[in-house]
Amino acid sequence: MPHTVAVLMDPIRSIKTAKDSTFAMMLEARRRGHRLLYMEQGDLAVRDGLAWARMAELEVRDDPADWFTLGQPAWQRLNTADIVLARKDPPVDAQFIYDTMVLEMAEREGVRVVNRPRALRDCNEKLYALHFPQCCAPTRVARDEGDLTAFVAEHDQVVIKPLDGMGGRGIFRSHREDPNLRSILETVTAGGTRLAIAQRFIPEISAGDKRILVIDGEAVPYALARIPQGRDFRGNLAAGGRGKGVPLGDRDRWIVAQVAPDLRRRGLSFVGLDVIGDYLTEINVTSPTCIRELDAQFGLTIASQMFDAIESSLS
Repeated sequence: MPHTVAVLMDPIRSIKTAKDSTFAMMLEARRRGHRLLYMEQGDLAVRDGLAWARMAELEVRDDPADWFTLGQPAWQRLNTADIVLARKDPPVDAQFIYDTMVLEMAEREGVRVVNRPRALRDCNEKLYALHFPQCCAPTRVARDEGDLTAFVAEHDQVVIKPLDGMGGRGIFRSHREDPNLRSILETVTAGGTRLAIAQRFIPEISAGDKRILVIDGEAVPYALARIPQGRDFRGNLAAGGRGKGVPLGDRDRWIVAQVAPDLRRRGLSFVGLDVIGDYLTEINVTSPTCIRELDAQFGLTIASQMFDAIESSLS
């Protein structure tokens, strides 16, 4: 049965269609005959306690030179849509949090929001992984420079990063003899005013930071290993890493099994687990990517699996 699917996303004119997972989802929605509505972050509003949005009819096509057509935007109740795909990229700042509150109003009016707004608020992508310590490398989260310095002294080779970063930005590799350690900690914690995360360095990063996509608690059988290039230790594609598809191993499937029940409980229908070697490092919930790369390498249709799960929840 055709549905109306509204997509909250970053500007569509700026996306890279060969890599954009939201674009893959929109192509699949149209393939199924669903109506598409488009909105950006500035298009949400509340009127008398009800969720509204300024939305435009959207057509998409898999043409890198001409991939979309937008109609005239108009204000309408957000419950005009049956499904909302909340795909706004980080940072998860105050405006993002407010958006989840508007989306939660729409959810109360019967709209299926993917992922659930409350879970988007509650699950910081770095801190949420630490709910599963059996899956993680030794980790310290603190504002205090002395606390983080003690962690570095204990483990020597570490990675230090902010809690709200993305795409590899603001990530440092350091060690106990690093003359820049104090400066790094001052920078990442903003002088002791912001929480930062320090994690024991995982040498297996040389084989790639694997992105495992999980749909309704079930893992896609292949991951995209984002492999660092040159002397850069970061595997993030946005930081220049190379993506290579790999089958899931036994440890990967074990990590998914540890996490999946809580994902289902929270309404996190589509997530990306980041795994380096044997360790879970992040759980990406806001706008996980890598669909297009895995589809291309293995002949998959991951967005179809996602829509099967969404549509079954509506029946």
